Amino acid sequence: MSKYDIALERIDAAHKDDPTTITINTTTLPYELHYAQQMTLYLERLDPNASELLRLAIRAQHLRRWEIPRSSYPATKIGYHSWRGALQREQAALVEKICVESGYTEAEAARIGALVRKADLRKGDPDTQTLEDVACLVFLDDQFDKFEKDLGDEDKIVDILRKTWGKMSEAGRSEALKIKLSERGECVGTEGFGWLSVK
Repeated sequence: MSKYDIALERIDAAHKDDPTTITINTTTLPYELHYAQQMTLYLERLDPNASELLRLAIRAQHLRRWEIPRSSYPATKIGYHSWRGALQREQAALVEKICVESGYTEAEAARIGALVRKADLRKGDPDTQTLEDVACLVFLDDQFDKFEKDLGDEDKIVDILRKTWGKMSEAGRSEALKIKLSERGECVGTEGFGWLSVK
């Protein structure tokens, strides 16, 4: 096996420990493994020639996310950002360790960790932007309808859609317009924001 295959196998093994499951077409699997597979699927659509390092960072985006629950931080904006920061640091450290043990250099592993942390997003790093695009696309395709239903606050949903759209590159937005939301999701997107109306 190549070092890439070894690292990928180890990342997926960590995902398989997720106690939350999802059932799709009678197949049940750990949710974070499903999420990781969706991330890879959208990376293939956006950048089929992506480097190994980006592919591994994409696959590790939610690495052992359940170990630091949102409820462990205050239900405030500051609490949310503190939680996200703690998650990203833990996930980056874990994937760096996995990658070094799989045969990658310290520098390569550090690059993967930086991508997981989205460290250079504001500096215009193209790989970090691709990761952000992919995460937004998976949110819209795989999570948005349930999120909208659970939250039940149209103003907040519209604000989240606006922020999601604002995070994406033109390539990401183009792919987002291909996503089929539920009837309710389409309604919120069209009436509240308007970006879906260009379909």
